[in-house]
Amino acid sequence: MEIQINDAASIPAVGFGTYLINDAQAEISVTEALQVGYRHIDTAEGYQNEAGVGRALRASGLGRDEVFITTKMWPGNPAWGQPIKDYSATIAALDSSLDSLGLDYVDLYLIHAPFAGAQRLEQWQALEELRRQGKARSIGVSNFSSAHLDEIQTAGLYTPDVNQIELHPWSQKPELTSYMQQRGIVAVAYSSLVPLAEWRVAEGHDSSKSEEMTQAGTREDFSFKKLAAKYQVTEAQFLLRWGLQKGYAVLPKSTNPARIRQNIDLFYFEIAEDDMAAVAVMDQGPGVAWTSGDPVFQQ
Repeated sequence: MEIQINDAASIPAVGFGTYLINDAQAEISVTEALQVGYRHIDTAEGYQNEAGVGRALRASGLGRDEVFITTKMWPGNPAWGQPIKDYSATIAALDSSLDSLGLDYVDLYLIHAPFAGAQRLEQWQALEELRRQGKARSIGVSNFSSAHLDEIQTAGLYTPDVNQIELHPWSQKPELTSYMQQRGIVAVAYSSLVPLAEWRVAEGHDSSKSEEMTQAGTREDFSFKKLAAKYQVTEAQFLLRWGLQKGYAVLPKSTNPARIRQNIDLFYFEIAEDDMAAVAVMDQGPGVAWTSGDPVFQQ
């Protein structure tokens, strides 16, 4: 299953995410993902694992046109003591990523977050140039709010093909996703599995997920346990299928081979309309995976 993102390109609806996977493990996990059928791999400059992803791609024996590769440019963030990338630095960032990946182009290149302030449009214009050069077949953003997207549109620039944001039943962002749909901006969902009790527990990653949220997932009467049992699937499969039925591309991530296989096996069942409606009222507002990057918190 693929989702059209512009007149000339489509994105595989289920991709393999690599956030918080180190370079060596990325090679192993991406190799496994490609072997079981994933054809969309998502990485980023900031993940520091592009080289491992590249090694897995080369070892896979797959042709370049058989795998859709997304990577992201880290814009810099003065609040974290990082300089903002200007136009030239943005161009150079993709050149560096391509060198790490061992590729001539990526299928999708994103600005990772809207931290560049007054230089956001300069960075976007650099992505437009990279698209013209063919180094990025499609371009987009991540963690952008409707105000940031409006900024691009008001300037008369190319509309982003996608906006990659945190989306799951507890953070549905109806206003933002409606805004994007009206403008033909495809939503790519990350952190789809936030409601699971084990989400990122082993990784020790800081998030705003409360202890109450985590404990909810351990109860036998947990909503997603019951819904998964109804469809005879795992809770992760139910949550990912929900994203697909909302029209989003999803990016499950795991280093467990069994779960890697399960997380792409999403097309033999369909969630009924009444259950989709029941999930629609579970929205709790802001995301929890990375609050400083969530569009709900962005200015």
